[in-house]
Amino acid sequence: MRTATTPVLGAARLNIHEYQAKQILAKFGVPVPEGEVASTPDEARSIADRYGGPVVVKAQVLVGGRGKAGGVKLARDRQEAYDRATDILGMSIKGITVRKVLVARAVDIKRELYLGAILDRASKAITLMASAEGGVEIEEVARVAPEKILRVQANPFLGLADYQARELAFALGIERTRVRDFVGIAKALYAAMIASDGSLFEINPLAVLGDGSIVALDAKLVLDDSALYRHPELEALRDTAEEEPAEVAARAAGLSYVRLSGNIGCVVNGAGLAMATMDVVKLHGGDPANFLDIGGGARADRVSAALRILFGDPQVRVVLFNIFGGITRCDEVASGIVSALREAGDSVAGVPIVVRLVGTNEAEGRRILADAGLIAVSGMDEAASAAVAALTKSTRQPGGIVR
Repeated sequence: MRTATTPVLGAARLNIHEYQAKQILAKFGVPVPEGEVASTPDEARSIADRYGGPVVVKAQVLVGGRGKAGGVKLARDRQEAYDRATDILGMSIKGITVRKVLVARAVDIKRELYLGAILDRASKAITLMASAEGGVEIEEVARVAPEKILRVQANPFLGLADYQARELAFALGIERTRVRDFVGIAKALYAAMIASDGSLFEINPLAVLGDGSIVALDAKLVLDDSALYRHPELEALRDTAEEEPAEVAARAAGLSYVRLSGNIGCVVNGAGLAMATMDVVKLHGGDPANFLDIGGGARADRVSAALRILFGDPQVRVVLFNIFGGITRCDEVASGIVSALREAGDSVAGVPIVVRLVGTNEAEGRRILADAGLIAVSGMDEAASAAVAALTKSTRQPGGIVR
C-alpha cells in the first residue's frame, strides 16, 4: 500500500446530485441515512415530520463548497426544517440557483473518514483511496499532507480483494468489530463503480457513528459520458439546468466540447489534433478557450454549430480552425464556416478567424473561404502564431462587447 495524490479525470463526464448518488450506492449495499428530496419548504417540513427527529437540510447543486456557502443546515424539528429549506431554496451557490434540497435524518457522528474509487490512468487500474481526514476536500489533503491518502489498486480481472479493503480499514483505525462492515462498503463502492462505468465514486465523509456503525453521509459520483449509451437509466439522471449551456448545445450537435478559461476558440477534427492544437497555441503565448472536436466526417451543419457555440462564449476573441481533412472534407468545413458567419452577421464582426485547412477537397475549401474573404494557411505552427497575433486586432473585449 502506498500514498499518492488524486489523479486527473478526463473531460467527458456526467456529474449527478448527492441524492441520486446515494440511491445508486444504496442499491449496491452502501448504508446511507434515510433521506428524501424536497422542492418546497412545505415538502421539507412534511419529510421532517415523518422522520420525527432532527434532520439535515442540504442544497442539491453540482458544485462543491455547499457547507461554506450556507447550503447545509441542521434542523431540530419540522418547523426548523421548513425555515432552513426556506433559507436554502433559491440561494445561489457558485452561480447555481438551488432548486432542490435533500432532507436526511441527522446522525451522531463520532469520526469522519474519506473513501473513494477512481479510474487511475497512471496505474491502469481502479484505485481505492482512503483517508482519516474525511469531511474536507480531498484535494486539500493531497496538497498539505499527501501521506495521509492511502491507496490500493484493484486487479482488473479479480476486482478488489478482501485483504486490500482490510488493509485500508486497519490503516484508518477502524474497530476490529467493524472491519467487516468497512470491507463490505469498500467492495460495494467498487462494484457500483464498475457496474456504472464510473470515473470517480467518492464518499466524503464516510462516518463512524456513536454506536460504531459506518454510513455514507455524502457521495459524489462521476460517470463516463462515453459509456452512457449502455446506461439509459443513468443518462436520465442528467440535470441540464445546471450544466454549461454551451456543453448542452454541443452534445445535442454531436460535438465534444469543454469550455476553458482562455480567449482563443479552437475548432478541430480529432481529439488528438485538438490537444496538439491547444499545446501549440500555448507554445506561442496564447490561451485556448476550449476543447472542441467536431469529429471525423463532420458536415457543414456540425461545423456551423461549433462556430455558433464559440461565438456564444463572451471570452472568445479569436477563432482558430485546425482541420486536417481525411474523412472530414475541407469544402464541407469551409461551407460551415461561411454559413455560420452569415447567420451571426455583425455580432462577430470584431472576431478574427484563422483557418488551417489541409487534406481532402482542400482546393475547393480554400476557394469557398476566399470567396467569403477568408484565407486559409497550411501549417499548424503558422496558424497558431497567426491566431495569437490576431488578438491585437480583435475588437471584441472580455464579456463579448465589440468596441
